[in-house]
Amino acid sequence: MFLQFAVLGAWLPLVFGYLGAGGLNFSATGQSIVLLAFPVTAIVAVFFGNKFADRNFAAEKFLAFSHLISACALLGMFFCTDQALFTALMWLHSLFYLPTISITNSIAFGALANAKKSFGIVRMGGTIGWIVASWPLLFLLDNDPLTARFTFLVAGVTSLIYAAYSLWLPHTPPNRDTQTVAWIEAAKSLSTPFVAVLWLATMLDSTIHDTYFLWADGYLNSIGIEQRWVMPVMSIGQVAEIATMCVLGIFLTRFGWRTTLIIGGLGQVIKLGLFAWWPTPTAAMIGIFVHGLGHAFFFATVFIFVDEFLPTEDRSTTQGLFTLMTLGGGPIIARIVAPILHEMYCVEIGGERIVDFQQLWQFPFFIAVLASTIMLLAFWPPAKADCGKER
Repeated sequence: MFLQFAVLGAWLPLVFGYLGAGGLNFSATGQSIVLLAFPVTAIVAVFFGNKFADRNFAAEKFLAFSHLISACALLGMFFCTDQALFTALMWLHSLFYLPTISITNSIAFGALANAKKSFGIVRMGGTIGWIVASWPLLFLLDNDPLTARFTFLVAGVTSLIYAAYSLWLPHTPPNRDTQTVAWIEAAKSLSTPFVAVLWLATMLDSTIHDTYFLWADGYLNSIGIEQRWVMPVMSIGQVAEIATMCVLGIFLTRFGWRTTLIIGGLGQVIKLGLFAWWPTPTAAMIGIFVHGLGHAFFFATVFIFVDEFLPTEDRSTTQGLFTLMTLGGGPIIARIVAPILHEMYCVEIGGERIVDFQQLWQFPFFIAVLASTIMLLAFWPPAKADCGKER
């Protein structure tokens, strides 16, 4: 988990600013094509990782090969400024990186005796990896947007380390008994009202979560935070996430699924409200801290909930069903709409491009309000799961 999310945490927070004005100067359309690589290949990867890879490759060898290719693509992006080649490398990296997330989650859940109590601690390793990946950049970045290319260097080296480390993992043979109809069976779970409501809320929350990462870099610069401090400041959210993960199991046991998930969604509302109506470094850091709390309460709980409530025989695939929305559906919406909105609210004054972030943040704010309202009114899961029952 540590290395898995260190790769992603190294480059994702600054990529939007790097692609735009002052960086690689890609057009809004060009930026969207690059940014869509991750969520679109996530949809392909969910099916690939949970079917073809599971049935045909040992897990540790699949992880090693995938991260080797991913590392080569990331290092290529460090050197590349050509739009076509950069775009191709991002799609290549995404295609090989994304399957490893679902496989890692499935391995973790399979190894845990009590996922409800233990997954938060395991997932915390990924959060720590995200934080650790950001700190070397404090010494590599300055206010020149082009220095953000060093994020790909850090990510590429980390991916190489992960590729080598994967070969030391215990041998996990391919599962040739995986049923080809599992996706159809898993999709049927959406006919259950509380699962469908959660899936819809996950789409909305993952859309605004991804929008946050696309706009946060420029927003923090606009309120006076230097470029080299952006990722350390954003890591405040991961620190809050770690603290939340430590108590998530206790919180779930005491307050239940519904309350925990609703609190997680409200964290998005508070964060975006602070960004939209209190544009200061202090408010931003408070908002980022709340973001970390809300992210853990919502997204980590979603995957624990899926593991407990959806059918045992389809568990890996139903994890992928929600991964599909978290990494694919929501981010696709964000990465099509966010660059367009960003251009709409960007004006040039005295040769300097100024973005009206206060207006921009109101869009995801009201989506967050909608998602929380839907959960409050329509999400009513049963008190206990019957996930082990044979169908």
